[in-house]
Amino acid sequence: MGSSDRQERVRARELGLPLGRYRPGPHNAITDVEGVLVGHATIVRGSGRLVPGRGPVRTGVTAILPAGGGVFDERVVGGGFVLNGAGELSGLTQLMEWGLIETPILLTNTLSVGAVSDAVVNWLVERHPGIGAEHDVLIPLVGECDDSWLNDVAGRHVRQEHVFEALRSAKGGPVAEGNVGGGTGMITCDLKGGIGTASRKLPEKQGGYTLGVLVMSNFGRLADLRVAGLPIGEHLARKLRGMAVRRSLYGSIIAVVATDAPLQTHQISRLCKRVALGIGRVGSYAAHGSGEIVIGFSTANRVPRRSRKMVYRIKVLLDTRMDPLYQAVMECTEEAILNALCMATGMEGANGNFSPALPLDEVRDYAALLRKPILRPTPRDEE
Repeated sequence: MGSSDRQERVRARELGLPLGRYRPGPHNAITDVEGVLVGHATIVRGSGRLVPGRGPVRTGVTAILPAGGGVFDERVVGGGFVLNGAGELSGLTQLMEWGLIETPILLTNTLSVGAVSDAVVNWLVERHPGIGAEHDVLIPLVGECDDSWLNDVAGRHVRQEHVFEALRSAKGGPVAEGNVGGGTGMITCDLKGGIGTASRKLPEKQGGYTLGVLVMSNFGRLADLRVAGLPIGEHLARKLRGMAVRRSLYGSIIAVVATDAPLQTHQISRLCKRVALGIGRVGSYAAHGSGEIVIGFSTANRVPRRSRKMVYRIKVLLDTRMDPLYQAVMECTEEAILNALCMATGMEGANGNFSPALPLDEVRDYAALLRKPILRPTPRDEE
């Protein structure tokens, strides 16, 4: 696997994989939804034997700003779905009750949820001093996965400065993937995983909407990995027999869905359910110890925090027009997970544990099996 880790990393689409019928947006990222920003803070420090509180450190934090820096004043409509609850996304309970997102969304490791939440509160209070007096208190949205196979998770090395760095660096355009931000120490199907993203642009006849997904991917066993429907994981598991792997399915995945389609909360939650189908395409069966948690939002309607009006008006897509979005979100999720695998590089962490990179040459060989026209999906732009 050493040679594969030295390969130039490219995204899944560049390997010739058939990754769905809809075309991606210009950056093939969640930031293709106008107004959505993403930033990372990555912490890599030390090597060798694990000394709790000292390292090695392989972790970080990723920030998703749903409406730039203005989501507190101009809230967006949101929803969510929990496929398997062996994980946490703080603030999800209130989101499901109110159907509104009013804070950035942060992704990090399990034991840093509290520190990240506290830092986001500080960041927001600096900008909105009326929180807790003029305005209601708030509950930041912070999702987690367990990176303890590579990281000194008990050391809780994510600090306020890292959260502020992720928030300050959030921008549109291309998104860094793999071993970055909250995904720094994450593993997918026994290979190095982490942050991945993808997007789809629907044809005008289907609304012309843009949809994007960002994942922090940290689930599964190698033998279960599927790439474009092919069981490449079984092949790799035989080839890499004897590779040291983590012994419990403590993994998980957090997925964030964004769209400019005008959706209500129940529609966003229905959309989030279909993310689970995309996760399943890559080989997950939502194991007992794995948490599959999805949060989503629409940027089409903004709900002002301050208003003298009694009623606000929103546009809403008909439920019967949701099917293209369902297919798009499934495609995005699959590709986002594969992008996390393709862009991640092999990493050594605590106690010398090593998570190898997905060998891209092997994937290219598998992709060649799918290049016959009879097996290639037809893009739907002409439909």
